[in-house]
Amino acid sequence: MTDSRFDVLGIGNAIFDILGHVHDDTLTENNLAKGSMRLVTAEEALAVDALLTDAVRISGGSAGNTVAGVASLGGRAAFIGKVAPDTYGDAYRRDMHHIGIEFTTPALVDGPPTATSIILVTPDGERTMNTFLGASQMLTVDDIDFDLVDAAAITFLEGYLFDPDAAKEAFRAAADRANASGRIAALTLSDAFCIERHRADFLDWMDRGQIGLVFANIAETRALFQTDDLDAAGKALAERVPTVVITMDAKGARVITNGEQVEVPAQPTEVVDLTGAGDLFAGGFMMGHARGLPPAECARLGTIAASEVISHFGARPQVDLDELAKKAGFSF
Repeated sequence: MTDSRFDVLGIGNAIFDILGHVHDDTLTENNLAKGSMRLVTAEEALAVDALLTDAVRISGGSAGNTVAGVASLGGRAAFIGKVAPDTYGDAYRRDMHHIGIEFTTPALVDGPPTATSIILVTPDGERTMNTFLGASQMLTVDDIDFDLVDAAAITFLEGYLFDPDAAKEAFRAAADRANASGRIAALTLSDAFCIERHRADFLDWMDRGQIGLVFANIAETRALFQTDDLDAAGKALAERVPTVVITMDAKGARVITNGEQVEVPAQPTEVVDLTGAGDLFAGGFMMGHARGLPPAECARLGTIAASEVISHFGARPQVDLDELAKKAGFSF
């Protein structure tokens, strides 16, 4: 791979997170499936927000969290996503610039407000997300800065953004450009419900060789191939994609690269909030991948990033991940 100005370019939903603690009874009483992500209207978002007596408000979004992790590791990151010119949108842009991420996507004018996700965290740290997509779903091909794609070792595509047709076409254009430029197009499957909506598209992308790296958790891997057999599903996925990364919660992660499989244990830590665990793992893994580390070391770096973010409330690092990486023996 030729030298790159950016380690990772993330393309995804630019979402402002609203996080708060609730008891499991609150989920049951409001017919919310624990651990899921559901799309809501602006009115539904307000109703869920009203369930919180106290909340933390911070920039989020899956791909946004991932590139924040890359930046915290000392990597070079960029982001493409759509916000509105409102309070949350302005704060999102400031947050990205503050941590050194290049974010120049024009704001949406005369459209819905900036996206929000109300994240309900139960005492066990599990998160239940209620997402109003707002301006984020208005991303189009015109918003893709192809110079950024050319300049990034890895272009990371967020599965959650597959719902709008225009955004899907933007993803296809970005992936095509990454492949044409000799770069890597990476995809996170995001959520089992997301897979139910887009299974055919995901598999088509993989079968046509557009995706070089895929991230999925256990439920997503099984859902993609509609089986409870994780080993069989992982094998089927690895037959389509050069590098497959399956996150396995407290068990760590499995990486399959060109038929070779390794498993890396999770870093021990006290779980406070699981929000962002997969996002930060992906950031750590891709940072290592962009810098030429072997698969097991990429996964180990991912577990370091994930363990930090689940040790506190919120989906972005609260300490410099590069310091944690250095203590673990990494040097970039």
